[in-house]
Amino acid sequence: MAMAVADHFLITCEHGGNRIPTRYRDLFSGCEALLRTHRGYDPGALVLARELAEALAAPLFVSTTSRLLADLNRSLGHPRLYSEATRDTPLAVRREILERHYLPYRNKVETAIAAATEQGSRVIHISSHSFTPVLDGAVRSADIGLLYDPARRGEVELCRCWQTHLQALAPELKVRRNYPYTGSSDGLTAYLRRRFPADVYVGIELEINQKHALPGGRRWRAFRGRVVEALRLATAGQQGLQDSIGQGTSD
Repeated sequence: MAMAVADHFLITCEHGGNRIPTRYRDLFSGCEALLRTHRGYDPGALVLARELAEALAAPLFVSTTSRLLADLNRSLGHPRLYSEATRDTPLAVRREILERHYLPYRNKVETAIAAATEQGSRVIHISSHSFTPVLDGAVRSADIGLLYDPARRGEVELCRCWQTHLQALAPELKVRRNYPYTGSSDGLTAYLRRRFPADVYVGIELEINQKHALPGGRRWRAFRGRVVEALRLATAGQQGLQDSIGQGTSD
């Protein structure tokens, strides 16, 4: 009898804060207002990441350093890895930023996934983000976005199931897949897909419209609760399907 693969959940938040380490603050003189905008961090992403990790008993990896120092959700060599405050600094400074902030975070996440897969688990990685309601004058027409690689069946199935449960729990919310960005574009999950095959790694980027997070309060708490509960239901259903397949398959 074949054994079903156990799911191991892992939650990350690459843009959880807008902190600038003391040694680099002079680089951001005059950019203080920018740090407080969606360019500086993803409002709401950190608290949601923490609640997802708690609900799923999952390890949590977060950064509260601003993406304007170096964007942890961009690959080495990407034109937006550095911001206007850091891209023209001397090469030695940029390398130091990578070695102090970028590489340690990315390496910890990758190492944790590798350790789980070596133990025989399939890793479901949820990367928590949020998006500005209006970008360059265009209104984003979604409350929640679920980003995935359409070529990876496990990611497609999980996002479809998560979307179904979200729409059942909160029919007033508009949930879109691969919106407002495409899940296969550059990002941490895209990088990790190149490192781990589809049968052991499922990488989903969760995108929340910041119009829900910024006011705070009771509605924002309820919103987060529905997102977390829908994922719990979706992953429970997937694990049940895997278990039944494993029990019904002979060597």
